[in-house]
Formats: sequence, structure tokens, C-alpha cells
Amino acid sequence: MPERAARPGLADRGSLLAQPLRAPSAGRFAVYLGLLLLGAVTALAGSLVQSGWFPGGLLLALAGAAGLFLGGGRAVGTRGGSVAPAAGWMITVVLLTTGRPEGDFLFGAGAGSYLFLLGGMALAVICATLGFGRPAAGGDGGPVK
Repeated sequence: MPERAARPGLADRGSLLAQPLRAPSAGRFAVYLGLLLLGAVTALAGSLVQSGWFPGGLLLALAGAAGLFLGGGRAVGTRGGSVAPAAGWMITVVLLTTGRPEGDFLFGAGAGSYLFLLGGMALAVICATLGFGRPAAGGDGGPVK
């Protein structure tokens, strides 16, 4: 108990996990929605490019997705900026893998398609969790203003 009394404010705030969730502001919500849609467009473009120019198209599609995930996080300054385009990318890719009643599908049963699906999902998770590590020496870790 004496440690908490020595540092004012700790007893009032409690654990970070115990803090109530707050809705984002309208501007930030619009940015998240834009990043979600941009993730969907990136997934659609990547699904077309990866099969068209294998293996260079696959690398280009994955590099574009990783750039969007990291760039979204840097632009917003939170992990949500990385999660929003990653969610849009994943939802779109999963929807594109389903076949239509006519038998049409976008992804073939090849190694490139599986590498695009699994590699993109791995990149999304990596960028969303590790995109904001410790700040550089002397930096505050926030976005550049």
C-alpha cells in the first residue's frame, strides 16, 4: 500500500485493462472506415496481380498489403490504424475465395493462391501486433506532426 500512496494517480486509474472503452471520435471513425475500404481494395487488386505475374505479382501484392497495414498504423498513431485495413483485407479475401453458383471463382488451387492467403494473413497479424514497438531513442512514439 505505501507504494501506491507514494505515486499519486495510480490508485485512481487502476489497470489499463480495467479502463472503460471509449468510442472513437467521428473523424477517427471516418479514417478507420476509409482504411477498412482501402484494405478491401488492396485485397481485390492483390488477388488479381498475384496470379497474373507469378512470382513477382505475389511479392508485389504482399508488399502492398504490408505497406498498407504499417502505413495505416503510422498515419493514425494507434494499433487500430493497422487493424482496420487488415480486417478489410481479410474479409475481402475470404469473400473472394467462395465460389459462385455458376462455378466461377477468383482463386485457383495453386501454390501462389495459398501463399497469398496465408502470407497476407500472417502479415496482417504481424503488422497489427508488432507495428508499434518501443519508440526510437529520444522519440515520443507518436505520429509525425
